[in-house]
Amino acid sequence: MDLFWPYLSLALSAFVSATLLPFGSELVLMGLVHQGYSLLMLWLVATVFNTLGSVLNWYLGKQLLNFQHKSWFMFKPAQIEQASNRFQRWGLPSLLFAWLPVIGDPLTLVAGVLKVRLLWFVLLVGLGKGLRYGVVIGLMPGI
Repeated sequence: MDLFWPYLSLALSAFVSATLLPFGSELVLMGLVHQGYSLLMLWLVATVFNTLGSVLNWYLGKQLLNFQHKSWFMFKPAQIEQASNRFQRWGLPSLLFAWLPVIGDPLTLVAGVLKVRLLWFVLLVGLGKGLRYGVVIGLMPGI
């Protein structure tokens, strides 16, 4: 049972940090690495749950346009078109950079607006996020 809570805390922090909420999971990951938890399990939990958080953004983006006629809708058509044009210019490979601060989370939202196929989305976002967490773990002293 003691193994459950550390991995759950990492899962929650990784999930939330991938949403549009301002949060980071790297400190939780590094703390658990430092405490000696399984590197493979930590990498896997962080990657899977961070990717799932991005899937939530994708889903919200996919549903977003259903509300554009509402008075409370915060994005103007020109903003949506500009974001769509940027995404289309760089294409699917840009999803490999969904881990980047500031631009990564909106990128996953725009992918949903543009109805990128979920399979491609998960593969590319998951690969990018997995590589990022691998680098974070690999750069820690003593690993």
